[in-house]
Formats: sequence, structure tokens, C-alpha cells
Amino acid sequence: MMLCGHYEGVDERVLSHYIDEEISIGDFVLTGGELGALVVLDALSRLLPGVLGNVDSAKNESFSDPRLLEHPHYTRPFDFRGHLVPEVLRSGDHQRIETWRYRKSLLRTKTNRPDLFEAIRPEISEVDLVAIAEMASENDD
Repeated sequence: MMLCGHYEGVDERVLSHYIDEEISIGDFVLTGGELGALVVLDALSRLLPGVLGNVDSAKNESFSDPRLLEHPHYTRPFDFRGHLVPEVLRSGDHQRIETWRYRKSLLRTKTNRPDLFEAIRPEISEVDLVAIAEMASENDD
């Protein structure tokens, strides 16, 4: 069972004597705990067999490597209002695709979470650093 506080939270006497675990979904304030409870429920339910259509879907998630943000995703159609799926993703070359995805993850992490990027910076090859610098000047996302 989840107990959801509202506005200021839950009475300390209840927390001290009846709650065995507190969960935080992040550093922000909501008007009530109901949305947080739904986030936790959704995140946990993905781990149950049969919830996702494909059992492998949960293996390569956004936080498969918690040090990197996830690469961009593209779906159909190939041409969406003049914006094309990148050629590398249509190439069928799985090694090139994996390299592209890794580098795009690096670039997104550098752009959106420089704190994470700096922590892994010593592990990144010079070739990859040059490649993400070139990607940053492209317009394919």
C-alpha cells in the first residue's frame, strides 16, 4: 500500500510509527503524492512479465547505462514533414548503428547533463569526442 501526502506531506507520527519505507521520485514539489505514486507504479509494472509487449524491451532502456542519456529514436514514416530518418539507421550496418547510438548518447549527455558527462569524460576516446563535436553541428535530430 502507498500513502500519498498532500501539500506538506504526511504527519510525522504516521511516518515514525506506520511507514516502513519512503520513496522520492525527484527533487521537485507536487501538490500531492498521487502522481508520484503513479510514476512508481508505472516504473515497477514495466518489470512484470507480460506488461511490455516484448520481453527484451526493458533490457535497453534509457537508464541501461545510468551514466548516459538515451540516444534519439526514429519511427515511421521515413520522411516526416521533410525531416528524414538518419541514413545510418537505414544502412543495415549494425556496428555503425551502435556506434552512432553511443555517440548520440554521449552528445545528449554532454548537452543535457554535463555533470554526468564530466564524470565519464576520462573514459571517452578522442575519436568519439571528435565525432560528437561534429554531430553537435549537424541537424539530424
